[in-house]
Amino acid sequence: MNREKEIYKVTLVGSAGNVALLTFKFIAGIVGHSSAMIADAVHSLSDFLTDLVVIAFVRVSAKPQDESHDYGHGKYETIASFLIGLALIAAAVGIIVSGGLKLAAWAGGEQLEAPRMVALWAALLSIAVKEALYRYTAIKGKKLNSTAVISNAWHHRSDALSSIGATLGIGGAILLGDRWTVLDPLASIVVGLMLVKVAIGLLKASIGELTDASLSQEMEQEIEEIITSLPHVSHPHNLRTRRIGNRLAIEVHVRMDGTMLLTEAHNHASLIEQRIKQRFGSDTLVTIHMEPAT
Repeated sequence: MNREKEIYKVTLVGSAGNVALLTFKFIAGIVGHSSAMIADAVHSLSDFLTDLVVIAFVRVSAKPQDESHDYGHGKYETIASFLIGLALIAAAVGIIVSGGLKLAAWAGGEQLEAPRMVALWAALLSIAVKEALYRYTAIKGKKLNSTAVISNAWHHRSDALSSIGATLGIGGAILLGDRWTVLDPLASIVVGLMLVKVAIGLLKASIGELTDASLSQEMEQEIEEIITSLPHVSHPHNLRTRRIGNRLAIEVHVRMDGTMLLTEAHNHASLIEQRIKQRFGSDTLVTIHMEPAT
């Protein structure tokens, strides 16, 4: 099965889980009178919507290079990750505002209705399902080297974390009595703040790729070590790196003996390219500029 189909499969599994959970959570939140559970349901809805974004953009990003995109369409996958982060931010803000309004009403003397047990059971079920989806999606995302799938995995994990917060709030409001019903909206605010943190991380990574941020210092050092480990090559410099979706683009200048035949120099450059691709993937874009050693 090719990469595109594998990404579809992983995303569809997550979508099925999200649809089932968001339906159950909304019902449990309404019937169980829990703002924390309704907030959790909104998060699951955002998960489902981002699944649709991934499916739409992965098809485009899988297209090969053409006349209008010499480096391929990989950054469409990065755009998908960026949109996932935006969706997560939007969901988080909605959750925080809703919880804040209920908290303000409680501070003004309004008695909040205690949530019911169905809301607690829904929260516990969500933790189990979403953590399982996170582990499955994260493993597949790393195997497929897909930033969109890995981002979606963290969306599952953030939903599991939000369900933990909802569980604590709902459970506390149920078990501690009417004086502690405020724990339910408080939990929803905590959930929202957790989502903001996750979303900022996703947005930062996506913006870095879209603005051609360099690879990490460790990765660039590893590239230089690969080059210097080969014979007849020295002084790698002017190293430039970036990500294009799930691919890497690497440009570097190296020095070789100025009296070397062009065919021999070309063979050494090809060996460098081969070793780099062995380490970072066969679709890595490698450009080597050769200079005579002084």
